[in-house]
Amino acid sequence: MALTATLYAFDIELADVDRGVYETLNLRVARHPSETEEYLMVRLLAYCLEYTEGIAFSTGGLSDADQPALSVRDLTGAMRSWIDIGVPDVARLHKASKATERVVLYSHKAPDDVLRQLAGGRIHRGDEISIFCFAPEFRSALASKLARRMALTVSVTGGHLYIGIGGDLIEGALCRVTLPA
Repeated sequence: MALTATLYAFDIELADVDRGVYETLNLRVARHPSETEEYLMVRLLAYCLEYTEGIAFSTGGLSDADQPALSVRDLTGAMRSWIDIGVPDVARLHKASKATERVVLYSHKAPDDVLRQLAGGRIHRGDEISIFCFAPEFRSALASKLARRMALTVSVTGGHLYIGIGGDLIEGALCRVTLPA
């Protein structure tokens, strides 16, 4: 018998001071059976950090190589941003960079691990890809709070994240790394 996805409900108060984005988000997110808690929380944070009109989670699931985990599309349906999670292979990032004007990667791995896995591969406009990582303590603290229904606040200022869950505050810096040209 195949395992099915688990549905999570997130009520989020988003205050991204760095970008001037202030929104109330009510999200229903399916967690694939193979998806870790950290991966899911990074995927949720990526949605918040990239929030703009036209953003959406992939409809094809995590295993669809032709779709990013998140995308931003304009009113015509054209993809404006390919937003991936984890550490995709070089070929996937190369394809993404040719398919859309902006590629962003949010990883649930250490920056050195991400750069090591992507090193030596040919990626179209690789030096233009934005890669963001979170500290392991930050990721694990968020994952430990994961519940099927959650209300949280996500505040971003000066590249620093403040996540309020219940009476707890989890904070961490957003680490940006760049692929060598």
